[in-house]
Amino acid sequence: MTTPHGSAAEEPDAARSGDVPDVFASFRRAELLLSDRRPLDALQALRPVLDCEPDDVSVQLLAGRAYFDSAQLRRVEQAFTRVLELDPADHYARFALGKTLQRQARLPEALAQYKMAAAMDPRPEYQEALGELRARVAMDRAEPA
Repeated sequence: MTTPHGSAAEEPDAARSGDVPDVFASFRRAELLLSDRRPLDALQALRPVLDCEPDDVSVQLLAGRAYFDSAQLRRVEQAFTRVLELDPADHYARFALGKTLQRQARLPEALAQYKMAAAMDPRPEYQEALGELRARVAMDRAEPA
């Protein structure tokens, strides 16, 4: 990477020649695009980062958020499942996976993820989502088929 003064003297040869994408810059650009509500553009910016760092939790979390915002629910599920494979204690990934499963009408699976997220970190939004889903599941059970 270049120094603040623009010098590239410390960069590996491949990075100087442009063969290796600037992973950090691509990640930051994807974050900014997602915050600007441009998830498809964010995913395009994130592609080289995903290729270089597929096992990085922060990369998968950002990809999951972008997939969620662009309604690519299968890909959301894959991204957050990968996060949980890498870090089973990531409460946000559990919560986001729960939201994704709920949007796919997979309520028992969503409920399990919400329960785990709320147990790991009792944030109000986790508790609220858990309560709302429990109520919905209870109503679904009470209604005649």
